[in-house]
This record gives sequence, C-alpha cells and structure tokens, in this order.
Amino acid sequence: MECEGPTSVVFDQTLCEYDFGPTHPMSPIRVDLTMRLADELGVLDGIKRVDAPIATDEQLLTVHEQGLLDAVLKGGTTPGFEDSSRGLGTDDDPCFADMHTASAHVVGASLEAFRQVWSGESLHSVNIAGGLHHAMPERASGFCIYNDVAVGIKQLLADGAERVAYVDIDVHHGDGVEKVFYDDPRVLTISLHETGQMLFPGTGFPTDTGGPGAEGSAVNVALPPGTSDAGWLRAFHAVVPPILREFQPDVLVTQHGCDSHMNDPLAHMMLSIDGQRAAYLALHDLAHEVAGGRWVVTGGGGYSVVDVVPRAWSHLLAIASGRALDPATETPPMWRAYVEEVLGATPPFRMTDGRTPAYRDWSSGYDPDAWLDRAINATRTEVFPLHGLDPLP
Repeated sequence: MECEGPTSVVFDQTLCEYDFGPTHPMSPIRVDLTMRLADELGVLDGIKRVDAPIATDEQLLTVHEQGLLDAVLKGGTTPGFEDSSRGLGTDDDPCFADMHTASAHVVGASLEAFRQVWSGESLHSVNIAGGLHHAMPERASGFCIYNDVAVGIKQLLADGAERVAYVDIDVHHGDGVEKVFYDDPRVLTISLHETGQMLFPGTGFPTDTGGPGAEGSAVNVALPPGTSDAGWLRAFHAVVPPILREFQPDVLVTQHGCDSHMNDPLAHMMLSIDGQRAAYLALHDLAHEVAGGRWVVTGGGGYSVVDVVPRAWSHLLAIASGRALDPATETPPMWRAYVEEVLGATPPFRMTDGRTPAYRDWSSGYDPDAWLDRAINATRTEVFPLHGLDPLP
C-alpha cells in the first residue's frame, strides 16, 4: 500500500481542551494517547504535522445558526448555564469553560485538513480530534457542539468541488452531516451504524435516501446489535464500493468512530481492532480508486479510551501515511508506562486483538432468515436503483 503524495495530520495539544469534564465518556485523553502511541510507533515520522487554526464565526455560520453560537458562547462563560432547546447543559453536552473556542478549534482543524487536500498540499489529511457528526445547525447533540465535517464539506463545495462523498463508520448514525446535506445531490452521505431501533440517535433507516431532487444521496445501513467483523465487512463491501464507484466523488471524506468495538461501553457491536483496521484499508484503497487519492480523515466516537481508541486510530494514521502497521506490532514500553502512570490502567500489549478479519461476499448469496442480510438487502433495494445499480446479488 503506497500513497502517491504527502499525508498531513492537523494537530496541536490544545485540541484536547474540548473537554466535557472528568466523568464524561468522551475524554480528550483518548486523543492524547492516540497521538503519543502513533508518535512512539514512528507512524508520525513520515507525516507532515500542521497546527490547527480556530474556525471563524463566518465559517461556523455556513452550517450553524447564530443562535447556537450565541448559546455556546454564553454556556462557556456562565456557570450552570442550560439551554435544552440548543442541546446545552445536558448530560451529553454539559457546558465547560471556553466551550466556543475549544469547539471552533476542532472545526478549524478539520477545515485545515480539507484545505490541505483540496489545495493539493496533501493527498490525505487527518484530524483525529474531528468527526463530531451529531451536531445540528440549530443545536448541539451527542457530545458534538459544532459539526466540523459539515463545515468542511460546505467549504469544499464553495471552493469548487462538484461531488463530495462522506462515509461514516461510527457505531452511531451520522445524523447531523446527513441532515445538512439531505437535499443536496452534490453530497453523498453513507452511514453504517447500529440500528436506530437500539441506539442513539434513533435514526438512519434504509428508507432515508435523500430529499426531493437528491434521491439516493443518503445511504443508511442499519446493522443489528452484535454484528462482528465478518458481518460488518460483508455489509460494507455489499454497499459502499458500488455506490462510491458510481458516484465518482472529487474528494472522499470519512469519519472513523471506533465505538463499534466489542469493548466499547456505549454500544452493542462486536468488531475487533483487526476488523476496524480492515475497514480503514478498504477506505484508503477506495479513495485512490474513486477520488484520485483525495482523502480527508476524521476521528469520531470511541469510549474505550485506553484499550481501543489509541490502537485503532494509530492504525488509521499509519494507513493514511501509506505505511500500514503490522497488527502483531507491540505497543511501545514508554507508551505503556505513560498509561499506567497517568491513568493507573493496564495498557494493551499488541496492536491486534488476534483476529483475522474475513467475510462472505454478497455475491455468494442472500439469506432472508438472517437479520444482517435483511438489513443489507433493505439498503440495496432502496438505494441501488436510484443510482442505476442492480440491487440483486
């Protein structure tokens, strides 16, 4: 696996100031541990490092309402502030000091990653702190204050991109990004997630396919709880490559929430690090196949902050750099010592869960008695004809 162009990562330590507090599941330590692990593994040696700017209000307002910005500013300066209509001061999105600046910083980092790719300065660019896909134009939602991905895609369109594809592999439906572009045929949103029958945000069903004039621009694969590597990869390969090949985007944008892992405390999927790594490799290859290699990469969810997130996203960074890590690689002793010292936790010893991801291709046949196959078939039946594709195996 090689990249025919430079890779950049947009990061500075102050991105870890996006911090809902010590008891919140989305601890910024997960980003810190990821970057430390990637650095000590040598993953960052061949990647251009770029400081993260802070998004301006003008940039945020391409997606968000002024009322949300005003509420976020107030929430970051007023102790005890709550505004449920804006999703602030809730258990999911508690207010914290300087919340507007910290949230705008994540958006600015993603905007720089988008700029790096569209300008040609980087072929691939990564904001591991980004992927805040639940934020809506009018309100915060699901640990997400501002929607960095949506703002970045808006900027791509303003800069002249004609077609942008967004693939979201977080365990939760990418509802905020989908909503912003639901009526825009220039933006294809694909989300593979645990079904909304079982999990927040309760949306993202196969029949949600895009608004008037943009039919087929939204693709949702609602997977059963308990889906493991084989089933997830079967669903991915049955849906994502054919749609991307037909759409032929100028840029591929991906969100890599790793909360589909079996150890994640907030969902019910059963993927391994090895299965997630296989998904990253597939998306890298698709970026080269369908988008000339132009690939913008973000993080997302992931709440097993020691065992899963740093390993998954270090694999992601390595794949983006064009130098994938051997799964059998040991985690560096200095990193393990840091985890033990700072968190008092036992760190993983290797970059693998010891699984060999394999899947049965959709062309091998459809089993109507299997929930997984019914879910895949529902998506293909709804969406494939809208793209001129045959939904049958």
